[in-house]
Amino acid sequence: MNEIAFSLDTVWMLLAAMLVFWMQPGFALCEAGFTRGKNTANILMKNFVDFMFGSLLFFFLGFGFMFGSDGAGFIGMPNWGDLSFYSGDLPVEGFLIFETVFCATSATIVSGAMAERTKFSMYLIYSAVISLFIYPIEGHWTWGGGWLCSDAADGFMMSVFGDVFHDFAGSAIVHSVGGVLALIGALALGPRIGKYTKEGMSRAIPGHNLAMAALGVFILWLGWFGFNPGSQLAASGEVNRVAISHVFLTTNLAAVAGGMGTMFLTWFKYGKPSLSLTLNGVLAGLVGITAGCDLVSPMGAVVIGLVCGLVLVYAIEFIDHKLHIDDPVGASSVHGVCGILGTVMTGLFSTTNGLFYGYGFGFLGAQVFGVLVIDLWAAACGVALFYGIKKLHGLRVNARIEEEGLDIYEHGECCYN
Repeated sequence: MNEIAFSLDTVWMLLAAMLVFWMQPGFALCEAGFTRGKNTANILMKNFVDFMFGSLLFFFLGFGFMFGSDGAGFIGMPNWGDLSFYSGDLPVEGFLIFETVFCATSATIVSGAMAERTKFSMYLIYSAVISLFIYPIEGHWTWGGGWLCSDAADGFMMSVFGDVFHDFAGSAIVHSVGGVLALIGALALGPRIGKYTKEGMSRAIPGHNLAMAALGVFILWLGWFGFNPGSQLAASGEVNRVAISHVFLTTNLAAVAGGMGTMFLTWFKYGKPSLSLTLNGVLAGLVGITAGCDLVSPMGAVVIGLVCGLVLVYAIEFIDHKLHIDDPVGASSVHGVCGILGTVMTGLFSTTNGLFYGYGFGFLGAQVFGVLVIDLWAAACGVALFYGIKKLHGLRVNARIEEEGLDIYEHGECCYN
């Protein structure tokens, strides 16, 4: 029976890894559909690069940085491709693949916010830095057994808050980090040509294929059923069977609540229900529930998804119209704002230690502190990375390339003949 349980858990982890990998084409189609056709080949190439670079760099170094020896709670030790250091319950090769697909997701989020104007050569650099350095270090603080999640009685989090930071599948660790980096990258690049008038008014630059974007969102939605339930890393035993079933339900309820909230709000605000914003509303609900999908009730998941779907609309408006940061796909709002919001709301709606269930402010404080520290780390790294590249080599293509499209100039071929 133990051998059967071990095999079942391994297969479940690998199946979940396949579903999360399937999110990569989801991101590619979503980003391509929300942007102009002249840049489609460039966007597809970037999504391939994220996974290719991320897989190699995480195998050689990032896996050790994230899950290696404690390193005083800041960073693990590099593994140089040697996996023998890991002593978990499941096969290390499978666990490496599962964590690799998560690493690639964090880098991919940034691509959309910086689309249509970034040098491909510079994209290779910052994608590599995210996969090798930024994501594994904050991942070590949390999923790697570092100081944010250590439940030792004399640990920092337990002594200050009486609880530890909780992010089941990555609202903060993956999504808010990607969203913060996306915001800083878009700020460093500057807006696309023609995005803002001399008076500071924002102009819409429609994407070329909403059908492609919608298919991308459906693929991401399916992939999220590996992203969240797969993070249980086990399917055998009554507890685990109940856990992954519960996470499936809360994940889906938050997605539909986020999409419906955005749809009705845009219908009320603009007179028409917006498809493009509703697609992002579904993603907002998914991002928001990812931190606490194991701890909140089904009704709590509906509320979290609905709040994220509503806040998304105002976040996109604020970043675009007030801050004048051009984010073509809304990545900084979907992943950044809603990732933070979902992590914090876990401290409110957790049925085991949340504020709304009478457990006090300790867990909520741990959630707020944890996401703040993680995103400050991402922001500091993002400023150094993007403004460093901009200063040393230039981050943006010239005006002629941007106006005529990156496909021909950067890759020598077009997606559409």
